[in-house]
Amino acid sequence: MESELLIDNLKSEAEGGATFERHHPTSGDVVTRAAAGSVDDAIRAAESASTAFKTWRHAPPSERRRILLKAADALEARTQEFIETMAAEVSSPALWAGFNVVLAANLFREAASLTTQIQGETIPTDKPGAMSMTVRQPVGVVLSIVPWNGPVVLAARAIAYPLMCGNTVVFRASEASPRTHMLVAEALMDAGLPAGVLNFLTNDPKDAPEVIDALIAHKAVRRINFTGSTRVGRIIAQKAAVHLKRCLLELGGKSPLVVLKDANVDEAVKAAVFGSFLYQGQICMSTERIIVDEAIANEFVSKFAARARDLVAGDPMKNPQCVIGPMVSKQSGPRLNALIDDALSKGAKLACGGHADGASMPATIVDHVTSDMAIYDEETFGPITTVVRVNGDHEAVSVANDTAYGLSAGVFCKDVMRALDVALQIDTGACHVNGSTVQNEAQAPYGGTKNSGYGRFDGRAVIDEFTELKWITIEPSVQQYPI
Repeated sequence: MESELLIDNLKSEAEGGATFERHHPTSGDVVTRAAAGSVDDAIRAAESASTAFKTWRHAPPSERRRILLKAADALEARTQEFIETMAAEVSSPALWAGFNVVLAANLFREAASLTTQIQGETIPTDKPGAMSMTVRQPVGVVLSIVPWNGPVVLAARAIAYPLMCGNTVVFRASEASPRTHMLVAEALMDAGLPAGVLNFLTNDPKDAPEVIDALIAHKAVRRINFTGSTRVGRIIAQKAAVHLKRCLLELGGKSPLVVLKDANVDEAVKAAVFGSFLYQGQICMSTERIIVDEAIANEFVSKFAARARDLVAGDPMKNPQCVIGPMVSKQSGPRLNALIDDALSKGAKLACGGHADGASMPATIVDHVTSDMAIYDEETFGPITTVVRVNGDHEAVSVANDTAYGLSAGVFCKDVMRALDVALQIDTGACHVNGSTVQNEAQAPYGGTKNSGYGRFDGRAVIDEFTELKWITIEPSVQQYPI
């Protein structure tokens, strides 16, 4: 597969024809050959977006809505291509790829509906005959940086919401999924997006610091939205702070699923399987900690392990129906094996699964995890989850909050009001009563707390991220001043 740059709605090579390769994590075969954009290419993309902003900011909401709705249809029309491309580039099973397209299309439609909801307000004033009000205006060029693990939906939200507010976008794609991300950009072109409103950029991984530095520093770039690791998110935030530029950061997670002693165990197991092993557990809100009351822990773990053992593993390129595919990189295996060995040496037990072989790993459950083990709070990002046994609701909440992260959570309990009380005490950006930690709806605000970042995508809350609030007064033409 090939992937090019897209600037001013024109596909082009990178400066000097430079390219880089994406390799399959197990076979090592070249999957994609992509344009390796330079600093000069990045500046060219930012300047194109800056020029386009002068007219796009004035596009009426009906025009922005029309294009976003067409983009949703264009995405859905490419569903099979997304499934095939994601299987090759990021070892995604068809279920996850199809899920991505559905979520992305819904997101574009929700963004389209918000174009008429960008509103100010009137404000009471003490000045006789004056009117005081606020308006929301687009900010300018938005730099959007997204990862490979939810490549369609994460790209969609990083593009649709800034465009909806009247901004233009430089979309810097992931080095691991350049062709998948280019398909999203192509869908916008198919929808009739004017030249320069969206510019698509890829770069060789070794050039990422210089390319991103140049974009953050560019005077036209006024917002940065980044989805990725907490480590890189800190770097992005620090660099943006030097230029006094605001960020929206959606970072790592260690999401807990709390199973109280009167929970419906069978339903909790369903949510645990889905949340832990969908897309090999490589989702920021994957269920990485299952906090179970010891009164029902044995039953829960037994049923959970039985379900996990039945999950079909394989290569999605050969078997699109497999659930557990290879991880994104062969380096993931040794990292996870070290966490398993540390936990086992300190008293943990394997309920099912086991060590990884490079990028390949079975669905794995580590039981009897305690706070002295590295896996207790280190993000795993693989087909592995942990079980922490607790005694009572108070300890369950304490353990749920005993983490540097705060993205998503779930609570299972038959007593809904008791579950709600627990949910309100958990320090996360989202919490789902009797539901999985892995959930996303375009009309609901999504984002984290603590080391999971700040800001909110989706819902009306996203309007604040990509607009400036301005105070306007209209005063009598003749006034008296005290001096």
